[in-house]
Amino acid sequence: MERISRLRSELKSKIGDSLLPGDEAKIQKILGQAINDKQVKFDVFGFNPIVMALQTALIAVDEIGLRRDGVIAIILYNGVINGYTTMEEVRDDFGDGVAAIIKGLVRLYHLYEKTPVIETENFRNLIVSFAEDMRVILIMIADRVNMMRELRDTINEEARHRVAEEASYLYAPLAHKLGLYKLKSELEDLSLKYLERDAYYHIKEKLNETKASRDKYIVDFIGPVQKKLEEAGLKFHIKGRTKSIHSIWQKMKKQKCAFEGVYDLFAIRIILDSAPEREKMECWQVYSIVTDMYQPNPKRLRDWLSVPKTNGYESLHITVLGPEKKWVEVQIRTERMDEIAEHGLAAHWRYKGVKSSEGGMESWLASIRTALEAGDDLQVMDQFRMDLYDKEVYVFSPKGDILKFPKGATVLDFAYHIHSNIGSRCIGAKINGKNVTLREQLSSGDTVEILTSNKQFPKQEWLNIVKTSRGKAKVRQALRETQMSTGLYAKELIERKFRNRKIDIDESILMRLVKKMGYKETADFYKDIVDETLDVNTVIERYLEMKQHEENPQATAVPARSAEEFQLMPDTKHVPQTSDDTLVIDQGMKGIDYTLARCCQPIYGDPIFGFVTVNGGIKIHHQNCPNANDLKSRFGYRIVKARWSGKGQTQYSVTLRVVGNDDLGIVNNITSIISKEEKLLLRSISINSDDGLFSGNLTVQIDDTHRLEALIKKLKGVKGVRSVVRL
Repeated sequence: MERISRLRSELKSKIGDSLLPGDEAKIQKILGQAINDKQVKFDVFGFNPIVMALQTALIAVDEIGLRRDGVIAIILYNGVINGYTTMEEVRDDFGDGVAAIIKGLVRLYHLYEKTPVIETENFRNLIVSFAEDMRVILIMIADRVNMMRELRDTINEEARHRVAEEASYLYAPLAHKLGLYKLKSELEDLSLKYLERDAYYHIKEKLNETKASRDKYIVDFIGPVQKKLEEAGLKFHIKGRTKSIHSIWQKMKKQKCAFEGVYDLFAIRIILDSAPEREKMECWQVYSIVTDMYQPNPKRLRDWLSVPKTNGYESLHITVLGPEKKWVEVQIRTERMDEIAEHGLAAHWRYKGVKSSEGGMESWLASIRTALEAGDDLQVMDQFRMDLYDKEVYVFSPKGDILKFPKGATVLDFAYHIHSNIGSRCIGAKINGKNVTLREQLSSGDTVEILTSNKQFPKQEWLNIVKTSRGKAKVRQALRETQMSTGLYAKELIERKFRNRKIDIDESILMRLVKKMGYKETADFYKDIVDETLDVNTVIERYLEMKQHEENPQATAVPARSAEEFQLMPDTKHVPQTSDDTLVIDQGMKGIDYTLARCCQPIYGDPIFGFVTVNGGIKIHHQNCPNANDLKSRFGYRIVKARWSGKGQTQYSVTLRVVGNDDLGIVNNITSIISKEEKLLLRSISINSDDGLFSGNLTVQIDDTHRLEALIKKLKGVKGVRSVVRL
């Protein structure tokens, strides 16, 4: 309770001026009653939801700029979810603004219950379109930052891994698009810490080791520059900024180099105190001073002064050759630009935004930052609704895949998007479990299950129902195929009736008869025959009458064609059978074409997933595969759940990286352990020695992860061995 009281006091000191009389007492009453009735439920990590809500609210206030409505919504959201207050009570006590935000948070809570594939751009866009009020997204980002900060001590490794993955795939990109760079960097660093612990601490230790020399270099670089800027009469301050751990790790992977190979570990930031009308001029003046002192690299000039980024970022970046022939990045900006760079959206509410000419989601996210030109409150956000909501919708398939359609798309569009045969047999759908017609329009967040019937066929009026160009093209194709099939069947039926009555068909007379009966298209004539709205016997009688009254009875009739020449085209299409079952990898499994990915070399017992390749086979990847993030982000719809079954009988190739003291006999001790292991084969070994340390790669054939863990434990027990890591 002491912690809650402290957090409440801190929060009140920051937003107290925006609270209305009675707000604090009403909140206290709701929370106090819930605590007394023991309705407050701790989450999967054992965190107190009230403490977490107050901490999230502080982040939202400090880093984003939310005020009364946003803060109250954060505090009471769990109450609505867990039932110790209602939406109606919230609206009555705190107004429509708070209720609208909580409504958006609750909608997203239920959206998550559908357990969709979140590692996709479509899911990011879906939650934005689903939220309606932008403060919902900002609160979600603040909540995830708070959660990631608190996860360090949890013992629930699986849940922590899931939360960290969501922070990396979903929340960090959203924070980046909204210009919340500080929160974005924190989310990325903490995700790396939880997902790739060794890489995180390796870089962190390296940064600590080089801090003193790095700080000295920054001082040596800044000194002469500072003197020149002061002589020019500029008001400014200079600071050095070390790159984030995640940014360094990404650079190491991209450049395929060690930590020592990343030369731009830090940047010098020159921040000017300039009047608005002198900003650009003084920034370019600083550029001139710096490049006169140090040689610039023209290929690395980034001018975001003349044309700011779509997310509102403004700055001038140059790379110069500093002391000791080291390349140094220098960022030149004003106080206003720096606040926008650090606090993104919140800062844009205090400064004039940047207009974007691009369309779609990116344009809309940029336009949010231009919504307010002045003022520190967010009252205008109560009326704010996103323009994109009128352009795109995102819906779920029954399997949880997310599909994007233009606003106004119908059930029939969805059906044809899945498969042509599904579309052509569509009779309606179930949207969120409710039966609807094929004309029903789709809305974001809908779960759509198509209903089909073998008696259904595409109709001409369907062209007016489908809204997408893809859907219209597929309807036209289906109509052509249907007409062709119908025509062949009708023709065979007519010829058989004529043959039974021993009448030869004159095609020219028959075609004239079709025209005389009022049909503009032969296909319509054949369709009526098949639908039995026109009797073939009536056609024969009319045909005989017309033949008798032909002006030229001597005209040579076209020889009758045998019905044997015509075959009804079989409908070879089928509805693909799908399954939500997990792919089980067993030694005796047959009929599934799968291979183990070389990039991560999974072995029996590893956590795995399947990836459907372009040729239809399945690649089995380790959950921690270096390519896993990219595959899940770009091709989430091709990811298949997988697990091992039975016992590991196959021998798998595994490479271990061993580092230790270069002591006499240590290598012999390592190889001796491997040779004593039953059913364990050492395939190769390579050892390098340098400055009293040795490092080497051992490649062994092993059955499963249990044997591997036991082997690693034994190798770590060898005197002098510092680390053993699986590559």
